[in-house]
Amino acid sequence: MAEEAQQSPTRRSVSPGAEEILGRYFPVLDHGFVALVDYMGTDEDIVRAARVSYGYGTRKSSQTRGLLRYLRRHKHTTPSEMVELKFHCSMPIFVARQWIRHRTANVNEMSGRYSLMPMLFYQPPEEQLLAQSAQNHQGRAGAPLDAALRTEAFQRWQSLRADAVATYEWLNGHEVAREIARIDLPLSTYTQWYWKIDLHNLLHFLTLRVDSHAQWEIQEFGRVMAGMLKRVAPMSYEAWIDYDVCGARLSRMELDVLRSLVCGTDGGVASVTASLSRADMESKGLSGREIDEFLLALGRRDVPDFELDLSKAKPASYFEQKAADAVPSGAPKPRE
Repeated sequence: MAEEAQQSPTRRSVSPGAEEILGRYFPVLDHGFVALVDYMGTDEDIVRAARVSYGYGTRKSSQTRGLLRYLRRHKHTTPSEMVELKFHCSMPIFVARQWIRHRTANVNEMSGRYSLMPMLFYQPPEEQLLAQSAQNHQGRAGAPLDAALRTEAFQRWQSLRADAVATYEWLNGHEVAREIARIDLPLSTYTQWYWKIDLHNLLHFLTLRVDSHAQWEIQEFGRVMAGMLKRVAPMSYEAWIDYDVCGARLSRMELDVLRSLVCGTDGGVASVTASLSRADMESKGLSGREIDEFLLALGRRDVPDFELDLSKAKPASYFEQKAADAVPSGAPKPRE
């Protein structure tokens, strides 16, 4: 009976592309990796959540794609929280510290208090050993360092790491507690964790971390994880690429510039359609609904005024008294 149960098909949503890579570990950097160890849900589950309906196969693939793109375009993100992905990752500690800033996942990291840390250290490839950028205080410039300086840097790293390994091994060999023995290991030491996140927050993470302004090392992890996402929810991935990775937010002033180029001085939609046919826009991959929304976005809008009316402000005591008056009669009074 147990064998029959194992052979029976699952009733959960399955993505063939994701099933193909489950449990496969993809190398990143010199010693790191990312593996998709599990997932829950596919594009279809996002659509079902959005429609709050039941049953399978009730819509055409084109309708599923259209709704997913609509949700992404209009930032209706709650349905995408129905899909989750769980990864097993190994990365240098300095990458992990950047990564963990995204506080929207469930994380369980290996502990140097209980386990001996592997003596694996990240060493950047020569082409990534660059000078500090003069414009971007967070990043490296495109200028390569002098060959002699690069050689000296690598030698100093190797010397520091050799000392760290010797000290760590000596402390552990003399029964010093592991939680103390680990404290001077460098940030280049590799750690690992299980990291589970819903699709909405994963897309936010990836948008920031595959961006060219992110540190190169974490970009490498982001690119691999994006490839895994493509297999779990390919239509959501496509919409993310179109609207987030390759799309752009435009300010009011930038829209004004675009509007003057496309619509002319009057800013009317008629002048757009006169110079740019719907067929032209469809040839760029826009659907009919996307064209309508694009034309609507180019229409002139009044600038809202969110100025505060200071005459309506109240002192804190006003609300304190209001809350006190709402306490049920007979309830114990707070102590002074």
